[in-house]
Amino acid sequence: MNRVVITGAGTINPLGHSVPETLEAMREGRCGIGPLEFRDVERLSIRIGGQVKGFEAEGHFNRQQMALYDRFTQFTLIAAREAIGQAGLEFAGEIAATAGVVLGTAGGGVSTWDENYRSVYEDGKNRVHPFVVPKLMNNAAASHVSMEYNLKGPSFTVSTACASSNHAMALAFQMVRLGMSKVMVTGGSESMMCFGGVKAWEGLRVMSRDACRPFSANRNGMVQGEGAGVFVLEEYEHARARGAEILAEVVGFAMTSDAADIVMPSKQGAARAMSGALRDARVPLESVGYINAHGTGTAANDKTECAAVADVFGPHADHLMISSTKSMHGHLIGGTGAVELLACIMALRDGVIAPTIGYEEPDPECALDVVPNVAREAEVEVAVSNAFAFGGLNAVLALRRV
Repeated sequence: MNRVVITGAGTINPLGHSVPETLEAMREGRCGIGPLEFRDVERLSIRIGGQVKGFEAEGHFNRQQMALYDRFTQFTLIAAREAIGQAGLEFAGEIAATAGVVLGTAGGGVSTWDENYRSVYEDGKNRVHPFVVPKLMNNAAASHVSMEYNLKGPSFTVSTACASSNHAMALAFQMVRLGMSKVMVTGGSESMMCFGGVKAWEGLRVMSRDACRPFSANRNGMVQGEGAGVFVLEEYEHARARGAEILAEVVGFAMTSDAADIVMPSKQGAARAMSGALRDARVPLESVGYINAHGTGTAANDKTECAAVADVFGPHADHLMISSTKSMHGHLIGGTGAVELLACIMALRDGVIAPTIGYEEPDPECALDVVPNVAREAEVEVAVSNAFAFGGLNAVLALRRV
């Protein structure tokens, strides 16, 4: 099978409007979570989130494009421009015929849904814009990326709640590894930062009113975020032949289903996904130095994930660094795994481990090295990225330093 490497990365999220800005914020342990700013926020009981501040769509897109692009699509295109620009690829001829895009999202055009429900039900209008459906559909972002970059190979969207990005990136990885394409664009995006989007999550009663504190004994819930992460995956020999800069190598993945409960996580399902990814990567447990945790800041997730890590890694679990960057940027739901993959790349390339900020009190049920509050310098050979979704759907990626 082909080796698969990452040759481009792009993002826009609550920590920054680019990869360099985001990595700097992660190194500094900066928090991108703050007061929400949108219509009717005063009607919410949860009023904090990881919003992308200072973003003006008009500076990136013309009026015709704005009529077609929901906020989640806008984020995707901005991240894709950075990733493809860094990769230095132009898609024409044979490479364009097989190159594609696989993206993850959980909600798709939630802002468009929200705006048009308000227009019809609250304002009493009898018509909506003719582009509402193509604007809100989950595959909108993938379709627009394929059109902007002439990607004529397999292009589609994966929607598996909080694991959407990891599932999408794993499928793109498999396509390059099996020789279906020499290049795939992949990642994920989400923007549920509107009244309807946050109100729906309020109903689950898993949201914090003040901060995201994964693994800390006094944690009180998750915090929503928004944004996108996009990567260029490329066959190793193809990348090397053209002199591309290689950010990291993707070496394994696994997907499992708990087949148990729609919202409560399973230790066994998470453990099988981590073990499967390492078997697929053919790396020893002891080579793993860092895990980017799913780490939502809810008691059920944090304790289950730590127990699964302990089961999989045994004594080596005490020598692992495991952190949740959701403490800084919030939970981007379907886009979260893509932004979190940046922390894995930073660990492998730069030897910097992103911290779990907001950590205040040790929890005996999360007795691992969670890199509390301050980033750390350490050499890492293999990094693992966990994503565990509602519905009991788990997707884990393994990356190696090149």
